[in-house]
Amino acid sequence: MEHYQLLNITHAALAILLTLGLIAHIVILWKAWRRADAAVLQQKLRRTRMISLPLLALLALLLPLSGWWLAHLAGWPLGQLWLLASSVLFLVLVPLGLLLGGRLRAWQGLGEAPAPARLPRFALAYAGLILLILVVIMGLMGAKPV
Repeated sequence: MEHYQLLNITHAALAILLTLGLIAHIVILWKAWRRADAAVLQQKLRRTRMISLPLLALLALLLPLSGWWLAHLAGWPLGQLWLLASSVLFLVLVPLGLLLGGRLRAWQGLGEAPAPARLPRFALAYAGLILLILVVIMGLMGAKPV
């Protein structure tokens, strides 16, 4: 298989895995919060913070690297509008991911105490914004020249 095609498939798989992983964690944490079982919620928050968030962050950090490599192999100039826009959106994505991690850490730090309603809503809002930015970035990458 040609290197470019393999890299293109890998880049798309990274983006899809990141998006599906984020959606799965939103649903899992939302259901655990709605069920109001503090022990189950704390277990899910701990697993999310210690295992899932670092893996999702690694996938997110691999996206610009594989995207740059794709642009380099194709010979596209890095000044194209779709590439610059997705890079700026990725720079917005990083602080949102850090804010989400902070909200989840605060939520986990409460332990068995019930969380104030604002805390899960902020976490959900950050996760929703991250998901929206990922979809926009994938749309920009889909609009690139062939």
